Amino acid sequence: MKKLSVCLILLFATGMVYAQTYRIATYNVRYDNKGDSLNAWKDRLPIIVQMVNFYDFDIFGAQEVLNNQREDLSCQLPGYDYIGIGRDDGDKKGEFSPIYFKTDKFKLLQKGTFWLSETTDKPNKGWDAALPRICSWGEFEDRKSGLKFFLFNTHFDHRGVEARKQSAQLILNKIKSIAGSAPVVLTGDFNVDQFNESYTLLNTSGMMKDAFTIAPIKLTPNGTFNSFDITTKTDRRIDHIFLTAAFEVKRYGILTDTYSGKFPSDHFPVMIEVNYTAAKGKR
Repeated sequence: MKKLSVCLILLFATGMVYAQTYRIATYNVRYDNKGDSLNAWKDRLPIIVQMVNFYDFDIFGAQEVLNNQREDLSCQLPGYDYIGIGRDDGDKKGEFSPIYFKTDKFKLLQKGTFWLSETTDKPNKGWDAALPRICSWGEFEDRKSGLKFFLFNTHFDHRGVEARKQSAQLILNKIKSIAGSAPVVLTGDFNVDQFNESYTLLNTSGMMKDAFTIAPIKLTPNGTFNSFDITTKTDRRIDHIFLTAAFEVKRYGILTDTYSGKFPSDHFPVMIEVNYTAAKGKR
């Protein structure tokens, strides 16, 4: 252990190690449902924006984002850009699973979206899914250090049991083919809790682990789905962040902020703080 510490000190001293700290989040913001009269998007939007700014997310995956919501978030988060497409037509129709990132911190190197189905390159429903589902991804480079990583962001089907299981395996396969051995973060609303087989498939894949399970400091006053019910109390987590071993998770939090006795979404955002360290030549 002492030898390892000495080696790390020497590597840092000689400039051979690059290290960065990032705040990464996942947030299902609830689609703009006109029936949500008591929880209208126009009222929730400024609180969500305040939360992103206050907690200072460096990069985050969002879910259930319709095109008008994407426009609103882009307008009110000028320091961020996004990647992603609508799941219904591969353009602007239907929900996005966008990735927002700080433009002064990250450079986008490449991006893409695939559908969670047997046919991954065009809009369609997979297996027993009720709706089309997608995963959007990007490769990012830290503008200061040159560190590179991939972030995949998804939203699993809410009804299809087989679709969720097959989607988990598909994403693992896609991560292997797209990212290879590069560092990867996977964010999303998986519509399964930590006791479900689809979650277990991801968490025991040998590729990545749930940030919750490895964080030494946790803030978990509730689960991640609240249904806009202020009395909700659960330990079920259906919104997750998985990471490969390149990331050291320092903190994990489920953010349960309220406004006027209400929640800004029917999901709570999950935020983690990580250290990402790489030796020279391993970026």
